[in-house]
Amino acid sequence: QVQLAESGGGLVQPGGSLRLSCAGSGARVPIYTMAWYRQTPGKQRELVADITRGGIANYADFVKGRFTISIESGGNTVNLQMNRLQPEDTAVYYCNLHNLISGWDYWGQGTQVTVSS
Repeated sequence: QVQLAESGGGLVQPGGSLRLSCAGSGARVPIYTMAWYRQTPGKQRELVADITRGGIANYADFVKGRFTISIESGGNTVNLQMNRLQPEDTAVYYCNLHNLISGWDYWGQGTQVTVSS
């Protein structure tokens, strides 16, 4: 079993920055991608950004140029640097690990990001 633990959420003013981190532990998954999703009440969870083990990143259009996803060299930690935050970025952010062999998804517990003045 894989465990994912997020940290770094909080309250920030519009235009500010936050950095989210997600540390993975437990079972070893040989081939995977990691990602950040977000969800607001009444809406489906949406992809923010994902990244391969080798560092190839993909972003949703609504965060391009503002957010940067990165994966640390050990491959167990993924970060999301969020700049120029806006109120519409307010959501619970979830870390995801997708096993490319089995197709299974693992999720963290989520961390709240609130952008408000």
